[in-house]
Amino acid sequence: MTASDFGAELFLGRLRTGLLTVVSGDPRRLGPEDEEFLARLRDFCEQKVDGDRIEREDRIPDEVVEGLKDIGALSIRIPRAYGGLGLSGMCYFRALMIVTTAHSAIGELLAAHQAIGLPQPITLFGTEEQKRAFLPRCVREISAFTLTEPDIGNDPFRMRTTAVPDPGSGTYRLNGVKLWATNGVIADLLVVMAMVPASGAGPGGMTAFVVEADSPGVTVEHRSSFLGLRGLENGAIRLHDVVVPSGNRIGAEGAGLDIALAAQDTSRLSLPAVCAAAAKWSLKIAREWAGVRVQWGRPIGEHDAVAGKLSFIASTAFALEAMVEVTGRLAELGVADTRFDAELAKLYASEQAWLVADELVQLRGGRGYETARSAAARGERGVPAEQLLRDLRIGRIFDGSTEALRTFIATSVIENHRAEDRTSAEAGGTDRQEARGAAPEHLTGHRSFVEEAARELARSVGTYAEQPDARLDDQQRQLGRIVDIGAELYAMTVTCAYAEALTEHGESPARLADAFCARSRLRVTELFGQLEKNTDARDRAVARQVLDGGFGWLEDGVLDPSTDGPWIAEPKPGPATGRNLRRKIPAPRQDGAHH
Repeated sequence: MTASDFGAELFLGRLRTGLLTVVSGDPRRLGPEDEEFLARLRDFCEQKVDGDRIEREDRIPDEVVEGLKDIGALSIRIPRAYGGLGLSGMCYFRALMIVTTAHSAIGELLAAHQAIGLPQPITLFGTEEQKRAFLPRCVREISAFTLTEPDIGNDPFRMRTTAVPDPGSGTYRLNGVKLWATNGVIADLLVVMAMVPASGAGPGGMTAFVVEADSPGVTVEHRSSFLGLRGLENGAIRLHDVVVPSGNRIGAEGAGLDIALAAQDTSRLSLPAVCAAAAKWSLKIAREWAGVRVQWGRPIGEHDAVAGKLSFIASTAFALEAMVEVTGRLAELGVADTRFDAELAKLYASEQAWLVADELVQLRGGRGYETARSAAARGERGVPAEQLLRDLRIGRIFDGSTEALRTFIATSVIENHRAEDRTSAEAGGTDRQEARGAAPEHLTGHRSFVEEAARELARSVGTYAEQPDARLDDQQRQLGRIVDIGAELYAMTVTCAYAEALTEHGESPARLADAFCARSRLRVTELFGQLEKNTDARDRAVARQVLDGGFGWLEDGVLDPSTDGPWIAEPKPGPATGRNLRRKIPAPRQDGAHH
């Protein structure tokens, strides 16, 4: 942690609002080159992308993938010196918001390539020679990041994929099976994480390699299918005696985990951007539907039960956009360490966007549960609300599940608090550099609430920081509540800062911020209450009895439609036994069409 990490400072009881300076005027405006690209991208998605076709065929058509390449959508952040567009990080987030509302699979395609695919690790850790060799290829060739294995969840140290060096030939020989590799089915280039064995030459450890997807021994064995995200080219990849040149190793041997985490840190806001887009679309549909659907003599939006949903969707959409806009710009300026903030944003946005989608389906009633294709066949507008619910569900699982991310954040919070002088941490403090006098009174009141709550939060953190680590293992839900409180305080603060910056929209931004903060304060109060009174101990006792089979009698009287087979399949070493399911997109063009 550094002093400029706003989120981490919150957990120490310090409200450093001066770190959240937002540009004056409309902070949503980007530079002319960014805006020009986004206009081209929007036109392309409106004219060339058929979201229903992607849902129906479970694949992004070749011509759509090629069109995205032509306009430079695969190289938004790749520097111009290497053939990319060299546009801003905020332009990238806005692009994700556009394409994901055309179809979610396109957003995943771009994010998996640019956020955690080859461009990011090479840009951060590659040699100049590697940058010259690979970044120009990433302008049109698709990459995938392969870390997960059948027996790896959030514990990468269980990795079984190996990379055995051969000093005589200057190569490594890779063997293993990778699971759930997004873009893996269509990738030209793979970032493969593998364990190098310790030797006299070094300690070995997890290491990152660039692997050509068409190398001998690389086989796409399975294309995965999920609850949502139809069209996602995600699969299982077998590597059998794949020979990789030493020059394709990224960083040093043993640096793989640091590379993976660093790439992940810089891409954390990709999912919040997708979540913000989902909430903004939900607001549009909710507003239009609540105005035309009449029940009991008036539009349903005028009924109190629905009004609460409209307020929740609108204010949450505003808060999620604020997270991306405020934290994203700070990250791009490089004036603040925003990694902690981005983790809070990922955690918060994935949970809240899911709730927004659920409320949209509920607001639409039976039509929310019906597919867009079915409604269109009946002659009504096809609104893919149920698809949104299915597509967003993965956000609470991948890129760090909610439970794992709470644990990771809590660990950092405890470590930071232990490193601080406890008296100083509890003393709190602010550096309100913004013009507080210009802020609406109710927003000032919300910020005062955050300041007081942050000091109370620091005291709660201190209580757990004094305990030995062994005791904290049984306190995951308590620590999760602490993290959730911090996430709410972070969301409230960035939302107020964003509202105060949107001076060109009158009082409406402040009204949305006020509505969001009022709800957030209730959640914070409830979470603090649960720190004092909860059912955790009772739940642990029940869980132990569940695991011991003590409630097996309750499972009687139902059928289990699951198929036979192991819960976790042991990958068998050796060559592939089936056909290669890799889908080859048309050969890359070299005409620089996107320039």
